[in-house]
Amino acid sequence: MKVNRIFRKVIDKIRLLSYKDRESYLLLYSILGYVPNNMALYRMAMTHSSASASGNKKLGCNERLEFLGDAVLSSVISDYLYSNFVKEREGFLSKSRSNLVCRETLNELAIEIGLNRFLEACGLPSQHNSYVYGNALEALIGAIYIDKGYKQCRRFLLDRVFSRHLDLESLVRTDKNYKSRLIEWTQKTHKSIEFRLVGEELRKDGAFFVSEVYIDNQLCGVGDGFSKRESQQKASRQAISKLGL
Repeated sequence: MKVNRIFRKVIDKIRLLSYKDRESYLLLYSILGYVPNNMALYRMAMTHSSASASGNKKLGCNERLEFLGDAVLSSVISDYLYSNFVKEREGFLSKSRSNLVCRETLNELAIEIGLNRFLEACGLPSQHNSYVYGNALEALIGAIYIDKGYKQCRRFLLDRVFSRHLDLESLVRTDKNYKSRLIEWTQKTHKSIEFRLVGEELRKDGAFFVSEVYIDNQLCGVGDGFSKRESQQKASRQAISKLGL
């Protein structure tokens, strides 16, 4: 069995050398651990909508793959949590899943596994959207699902992504929903809280927002992002740090 695996890896690398863009494909192989059947799917997964609109129309963009990958990711995480935290209630499982699939975590994971380098190797224009890599990771999961099926998605996520780059036990115990944490704290301490949208700008890569959070009418945090939610989360995180919560 071990000899067969070694032989298969050699054959895979020989196949990769036959591709014109060997560098990017070898990089993709190092991320996935296998040679894809349909390379076009994976290149599409790395194509942001702005790139598609500006010159890569034949590829299409990764939004549909991102939608599919999001659902598959949620399924894999739900299965993992249900199987490994058998004594925990539904509330804990739901909050833990939110921590694992939040934009911030996915973006960090995408960079950890080198997906940012693959995006650059594909010759795509750089994006300012802070979550473009996390979105691409979800699209990649969608591509794996179509190309190799659910089992390969699960193997990739659990064996090559989560186990290598995350302390799952620690992460599921950490609440990364900073806005929710801040609201809960103000409710417990009987303080008022208000989020104010103080800036909105339309850029080439999407709308950009700036939010402030006030506690008892005192400015405690400022955040920005490519959605109102992202800007509020960043403002809440700054407030939590400032308040020492």
